[in-house]
Amino acid sequence: MLFPKKKIELEEGDYYLTPEGYKCFTEQYHLKRGYCCESNCKHCPFGFNKKTNSQEK
Repeated sequence: MLFPKKKIELEEGDYYLTPEGYKCFTEQYHLKRGYCCESNCKHCPFGFNKKTNSQEK
């Protein structure tokens, strides 16, 4: 059974908009979320490496 994910309220510094208009989540947001989503995020503080499919930190 899957548990619903808790909703994290966005605050200033949690993301910025790219020139294309996409939200890019910052390290601050990822740390608040508390886990790695394994999507190779630009600011991942957990060190996920998509090539090796593992966390390096």
